Amino acid sequence: MPLRLPLLLSDGMVLQRDKKVKVWGCAEPRETVTVNFSGKSYMTAADDDGKWEVTLPPMQAGGPYSMEIKSQNSVITIKDILIGDVWVCSGQSNMVVPMERVIDIYKEELDDCDIPLIRQFTVPDRYHFKGPKEDLEGGVWEPLNKETVLKFSAVGYFFAKALYKKYNIPIGLIKACVGGTPIEAWMSKDIVYNFLENPEELEKLKDDGYIESVKKEQEAKIKAWFDYLDAFDIGLKNQPLPFFDENYSPSDWKIVNIPATWKEMGLDSTIGVVWFRKEVDIPSYMAGKPAKLYLGTIVDSDFTYVNGKLIGSTSYRYPPRKYNIPAGLLKEGKNTIVVRVISNDGNGEFVKGKEYKLFTEDCKLDLKGQWLCKVGVQTKEPLPPQTFWQYKPTGLFNGMITPLLNYSIKGIIWYQGESNTDRPEGYCKKLCSLVEDWRKKWGDSNLPFLYVQLANFMEAKPQPCESNWARLREEQRRALLSLDNVGMAVVIDLGEWNDLHPSNKKDVAQRLALLAKKVAYGEKDLVASGPLYKSMKIEGNKIILEFSEVGSGLVAKGGCMLKHFAIAGKDKKFVWANAAVEGDKVVVWHDSIQNPVYVRYAWADNPEGANLYNKEGLPASPFTTEDEI
Repeated sequence: MPLRLPLLLSDGMVLQRDKKVKVWGCAEPRETVTVNFSGKSYMTAADDDGKWEVTLPPMQAGGPYSMEIKSQNSVITIKDILIGDVWVCSGQSNMVVPMERVIDIYKEELDDCDIPLIRQFTVPDRYHFKGPKEDLEGGVWEPLNKETVLKFSAVGYFFAKALYKKYNIPIGLIKACVGGTPIEAWMSKDIVYNFLENPEELEKLKDDGYIESVKKEQEAKIKAWFDYLDAFDIGLKNQPLPFFDENYSPSDWKIVNIPATWKEMGLDSTIGVVWFRKEVDIPSYMAGKPAKLYLGTIVDSDFTYVNGKLIGSTSYRYPPRKYNIPAGLLKEGKNTIVVRVISNDGNGEFVKGKEYKLFTEDCKLDLKGQWLCKVGVQTKEPLPPQTFWQYKPTGLFNGMITPLLNYSIKGIIWYQGESNTDRPEGYCKKLCSLVEDWRKKWGDSNLPFLYVQLANFMEAKPQPCESNWARLREEQRRALLSLDNVGMAVVIDLGEWNDLHPSNKKDVAQRLALLAKKVAYGEKDLVASGPLYKSMKIEGNKIILEFSEVGSGLVAKGGCMLKHFAIAGKDKKFVWANAAVEGDKVVVWHDSIQNPVYVRYAWADNPEGANLYNKEGLPASPFTTEDEI
């Protein structure tokens, strides 16, 4: 077995400062291996399986350095090594979202991102159910610059940049996150059995043949469904010209207004393909120039054409449609935009509240309003279901986290929870178990773990009501109270009602960085959190609430009265309450409830208008005073 290193130990890596650092790999059984680094040599021997490791002593931040690893017949040199702080960025899609997705609102970052002391290693997506994997399937360390910035996790980028600007040391990010994943996918088998309703599934998942057979069957059905649409879509088969051709003349198309849902357009529950067409007049000063086309977000997938040319396609509902129009395609006068939309289940939509525009640097055309539409093909059956194996328990822990455990790190930032809102009960115990288990496996019982509470999402409701999103936020809040050396970034003011992936990742990251400064960097006097509910007492028809993390004091942001407090008696029939700041406390009451028992704050999918903050500008976490939820 030739001398070999794990992929993490490679050119450009960032090693953790002020901690012992492992260097490990494989060689011939019982072969001597020497690691030369920073003027010192460390010698060991591979075991009977060819595995070896050495431990370097704690080192101060600095670099770049080189490391030489030698065996009897091999030499490996690792170049451009930095010593600084390493953070693992994990969770689901809101951690995945790259800078590319949000760069249009952070254009100034392109002029301030040449920071080679910030680096990112992207762990390839991989699930594995048979047990922990020892190494990754790929990945390289990439320094931050204009060429790489768009690949950085947006939350990770702004987090790393905030820490770098503050402490002026190298920052390494290990990006290990997968969209749509529930917390169970990131749990080891050592703890996940405590939370499974069907533990027998884990044994079934170890059978590659089972997974491949299900995959093959499902992929065949999905392919057949799309093949049917392509074969019978009159828009593609139309003679002499298909619908997307700029010279095609629609004669019996329906007028609709965009943005809107299928139902609002009179398409009812049309499953299949619907075509949309709009003519726009391009002034001479826009003609021939490169341009951009924004079409909000579309449910579910689309193929978009300008003047007969396909300029972009998106295969699922969540990404914003932001397509580039190449120079020379737009012409003075009449131009056509055609969108072929595929609705998987009849709930098609051009999402409201998004931008629909065609623009250049000096001109913008609004595309909202009247379009023409025509059904290309309709089918009775929705898109066949597909099993997302990466969502299954233990798979991502084995495939993406286990190979990292030998690598010394400063801490973890975690953005996850959306995919557990269907069943939020017990998330607190799951998160606490995951934190304790990861710490144990990393060999650091005090490893900083910082996470993001769920943002506001979906339409605001006019009256107090039940909410799975609120329940999961409460589970996240209670986890904060159950663990040491953790921090929770409250972001109920940073979401978007119509987007599961809000664009404002900078403020999210800066709140995480505030927590890092306090939890991981020892700035104990820093106000790093908004108010956290601590206790209550009942005085007559009022409930007096006490908070921690009040900072310089509590405030009702934007007014004198607090909003989004609800109060109830024993019956738990909550009504909107009066609430006011009195010193470091909040007093809550309602004239119709003389014997109040419970209070809730910001208890909604989208607690629009919730305005309890501290004077440092950080929002209070949503909460309920109920013991059981």
